[in-house]
Amino acid sequence: MWGPKSIISFEDAKAKAKRRLPRMIFDFIEGSAGREVAAEKNLQIFNDFYLRSKVLAPVEDPKIYADFLNYSFDLPFGIAPMGMCNLAWPGADRNLAEAAKTFKIPHCVSTAASSSLEELKKWGGDQTWFQLYVNGPAKEAWTMVDRADAAGYTTLILTVDVPVVSRRVRDLRNGFVVPFKIGLKQLIDFALHPNWSLSTIMKGIPEPKNFRHGSQNNFDRNASRAGANWEFLGELREKWKGNLIVKGVMDPEDAKRIQNAGVDAIWVSNHGGRQLDGSPPALLALPKIRESVGPNLPIIFDSGIRSGSDILRALALGADFVMFGRPLMYAIGADGSRGLRRIINLIKEELSTNLGLVGLTDINEVDKKIIADKFFKDIKY
Repeated sequence: MWGPKSIISFEDAKAKAKRRLPRMIFDFIEGSAGREVAAEKNLQIFNDFYLRSKVLAPVEDPKIYADFLNYSFDLPFGIAPMGMCNLAWPGADRNLAEAAKTFKIPHCVSTAASSSLEELKKWGGDQTWFQLYVNGPAKEAWTMVDRADAAGYTTLILTVDVPVVSRRVRDLRNGFVVPFKIGLKQLIDFALHPNWSLSTIMKGIPEPKNFRHGSQNNFDRNASRAGANWEFLGELREKWKGNLIVKGVMDPEDAKRIQNAGVDAIWVSNHGGRQLDGSPPALLALPKIRESVGPNLPIIFDSGIRSGSDILRALALGADFVMFGRPLMYAIGADGSRGLRRIINLIKEELSTNLGLVGLTDINEVDKKIIADKFFKDIKY
């Protein structure tokens, strides 16, 4: 059976995407830094936090909508910023923007998106956020900020955990570079996946469109992004009048200093394991950062989220909102826009089900009490 209903789990989407996509493209989506230990542990750690099953509680009509910053969303999760999404399948950027609008969830647009930030704002509407890399000269970043403001973005995400781009062994083995350089190995890989190859050729080879739209330099994937420093953050907070979120925070001391800089939210993430391979699982950093910044500063979480039960664990350990990355790319790679809608609905259904199984009807009531007590106390952060 083929089609969206053949995707009944995250694992289905991943397996179908692996068959449908060229190896170079699938590995770009799935791959991580170094030996990929950090990415693996991001996933494993969720299994170490058991959920506390409760019985005889009224669980009808679950409420899973979420207020975050000055937004009201229908779900407590959204779409993380991801670069070059159209590699997963032609039109993926637009699929993500339109799905976010349909499900009323945030869509975070990457600086390295395959479509311009102006197009994505038009497709996605008010809940579209812009993620900023300080890629190369700082003046380029200020140009992006001005463009985001002119396009009507009201929420900006500064990603700070990529001062240098980490070595990703899969990409090096596959010869993945931007722009593409196609040799014999890549040609054979593409020829073995004709649906993707022909569709991509017809639509045009994806490139980071924000660096072709009023930009002074072309995109260099390996360029230093160290311009995202404390001085830049201070200037950005002074200049940007909308919501400002800092993404890629793993250290409680950093989190406190960022809070003191006047940001509106912190995003706890180790970049899904795609940066520092020696990083601890992001989920273990989450409660320590919550303790550092106190109960009132909004926190977003990503890195290892794969299911509705994972959402509950992250919320219980201190997050207010979570974001999905790779699972959505697998779904698009598996079955385009239909696969994307299918996986979002599956996550929504699983979240509602698991909320009832821990004895709650309102996502806003989730706290550390839903984690099995003994195991929660035994975990050492």
